Amino acid sequence: MLFGNIMKGLAEYESTPGALLADVREAEEFAAGHIPGAVNFPLSVLSNTALPQDRPLFLYCLRGARSRRAAGILKRMGYTRVKSIGGIAGYKGSLER
Repeated sequence: MLFGNIMKGLAEYESTPGALLADVREAEEFAAGHIPGAVNFPLSVLSNTALPQDRPLFLYCLRGARSRRAAGILKRMGYTRVKSIGGIAGYKGSLER
């Protein structure tokens, strides 16, 4: 599925204690509109970013490809609680700006 099942992924994120929702799009894309509560960790600088390793990480992007790549990068860096939940293009809710 192109967008992944972001609504299902968000439901899992919301029911996971201590989870962090990360938007891996670039800063300009994030500023244009993101899922409420998300933090921005652009894929382009992800390998130089210190994300909390003790928290479950739920990643999304525009259509799902970058979040899948980001999950792979983080797993290679030793993160074990990482999940790509797809793309914001399939999100059905209000956005924060």
